[in-house]
Amino acid sequence: FVMFGSSTPFAEPNWYQQFKSPYYKDTHRNFREKVRKFVEAELLPHVDEWDEVGDYPLALHRKAYEAGIYGAVWPKEYGGTPPQDFDSFHDLILIDELSRCATGGVVISCFLIVGMALSPILRVGSEYLKKWIIPEVVTGEKIIALCISEPYVGSDVARLQTTAVEDDNGFVINGEKKFITAGIKASYYTVAARTGDPGLSGISLFLVPKDTPGVTARRMKTQGWWSSNTAFISFEDVRIPKQNLIGTLNQGFKAIVMNFNHERFVLAGMANRFARVCLQEAIEYGRKRKTFGKRLVDHQVLRHKIAEMARAVDSSHAWLEQLAYQLSIGTPDTVIAGQLALVKVQCTKTMELCAREASQILGGNSYIRGGWGAKVERLYREVRVNAISGGSEEILLDLAMKQAKL
Repeated sequence: FVMFGSSTPFAEPNWYQQFKSPYYKDTHRNFREKVRKFVEAELLPHVDEWDEVGDYPLALHRKAYEAGIYGAVWPKEYGGTPPQDFDSFHDLILIDELSRCATGGVVISCFLIVGMALSPILRVGSEYLKKWIIPEVVTGEKIIALCISEPYVGSDVARLQTTAVEDDNGFVINGEKKFITAGIKASYYTVAARTGDPGLSGISLFLVPKDTPGVTARRMKTQGWWSSNTAFISFEDVRIPKQNLIGTLNQGFKAIVMNFNHERFVLAGMANRFARVCLQEAIEYGRKRKTFGKRLVDHQVLRHKIAEMARAVDSSHAWLEQLAYQLSIGTPDTVIAGQLALVKVQCTKTMELCAREASQILGGNSYIRGGWGAKVERLYREVRVNAISGGSEEILLDLAMKQAKL
């Protein structure tokens, strides 16, 4: 058995070390090595600087594509570069390894949001839209962002207020979108707008180029995810042709819902690796730092903190693997939705626990941007956005209970 990754206890998933697993094959191990090399060479040396300036190079998308990372989840016919026998475990490896950079703004904006915004086009879009948009985005030439949230609408999509009015020449869109990840950097937007009656049955999706007259994007200052290019976007009499409708008129919510399970799966995987990074940082610091003649890790009270962190991280990852298996065998969305909602909450709460406890162990160093505590300080600021995005913890817990028919 070949050990992989860090030798620090709990710094890697168990299957990287001495545990055997029925889930992983050589194709997964090869892909894991490919992603790790990319993270070591292209992300870890730069993310501190990128987050401080609030941006990352546009060329990163293309570099990731050329490394076989960016196109890994997309079909070959549109320029995708999936590894052999691609499945949900490759997906889990991808998000887990990318998240080692401990910079949510880069991970979400460069890698995750593109999938969330492009998936509706792949699933229900016309051949015209697929051939136009997907190759440009998959190869890293252009970026696409998802525009659903509004100033007064978040998880309650049924109350969406942005409108798209049809006329002889196409659609005219008016409204505002808020908290749009990658909204500044994107060339295209997947926009949810009301085209019919109130409620979920009157929503449609549209492809809107950012340079369309009437589209205005301005950067939002956020607590975390500084390099995410999060934007407030206004649509004022934005005219688009009819062929920019994604899927069927008034059926946009169905396309949105198709995204939810995968979105929560990858957000959970990201949060849990962030938690693992905090755990690793705490252990490595605790082995070096001494107080009262002993290393920090030799103090029982701190050993217990580390034990609780490790318990939460490893159990959460085991749950993610269980759900990755269900996704890989095609378990219906209606069956797995509740569990994915719960695992997302589990992982964000684990991140919150580990960020707090790692901060306690690192002490003042975790309060300073840069230096020994840089990763922990940054991830502590990102706890809230992980707990809220993709459905708040409260919304997801209630959804899971509805799925259980309580």
